[in-house]
Amino acid sequence: MKHVPTLDIRRYDHDRDAFVAELGAAYREFGFCCISGHGISRELIDGSYDVFRRFFALPIETKMKYHVAGSGGARGYTPFKVETAKDSQYADLKEFWHIGREISRDCRFADVMPPNLWPAEVPQFRQFGYGLYEALDQLGTRVLRALALHIRQPEDFFEDKTDVGNSILRPIHYPPIVDEGGIRDTIPNVRAGAHEDINFITLLVGASAEGLEVLSDGEWLPITTEGDAIVVNIGDMLQRLSNHVFPSTTHRVVNPENENAHKPRYSVPFFLHPNPDVMLDPLDSCITPDNPRRYDGSISSHQYLLQRLREIKLIT
Repeated sequence: MKHVPTLDIRRYDHDRDAFVAELGAAYREFGFCCISGHGISRELIDGSYDVFRRFFALPIETKMKYHVAGSGGARGYTPFKVETAKDSQYADLKEFWHIGREISRDCRFADVMPPNLWPAEVPQFRQFGYGLYEALDQLGTRVLRALALHIRQPEDFFEDKTDVGNSILRPIHYPPIVDEGGIRDTIPNVRAGAHEDINFITLLVGASAEGLEVLSDGEWLPITTEGDAIVVNIGDMLQRLSNHVFPSTTHRVVNPENENAHKPRYSVPFFLHPNPDVMLDPLDSCITPDNPRRYDGSISSHQYLLQRLREIKLIT
């Protein structure tokens, strides 16, 4: 069976050309790659998972204090069975929290990037949550440097396009799937429906149970990691900007066929977004006779985000 490769990002500093070629090949084939050697501490990751679990264990009445109705879940808490994969008849079996970029309220993007909410009931939630946000943001910048070189752009091509990006850290809780008279009856075997991500790249740090699968050549491949590896995949915005050189691949979260089916699942993806005013027009370096321009109109990343949030029923 094919498998998504794992690459050590430390090679970028001493074996750059080979690393960029291998990373680019992985994304061209799978839209996914696992990144090791990133230097994010186990203490930060474990501490983050601990505070997120403690929040999700709170009574629903407490969690709903942090739900901002009409905001599309931009910040704070989104309850169970709200988000729905595009074109799916079933809502996802998950609840989640959104942490966004901390910006000055006089920033030019303050109207579309609201302040964060922090649950008073969970000490250290802000310390660990925003600490992990910043660590994954920095790692994402390193991955984008390599991707820029692969598509014949300057190494720092993405940096002024993501420095005020509307990126999101999303701790997710998938409750246990029950056998009778409960959750399982609403949707067969899937905790998060088949979908593609919206953003530039997604970095997924750890998961308490298996279940993530990527669609490749018509078959679902399980994504498994070892050691400190973080799963990093391409989103629709980068697919569009790269004229599909980097594909945004369909993936899902299924219910494991073992005892983990009856346990809660936690995962923490970081959705790295461009700045809201970045235009997603295909780059000239990605347009070739074999890969002609695929998009005619122009659209900003914020317009694109709103379009997609409507499709997945987070906004109306």
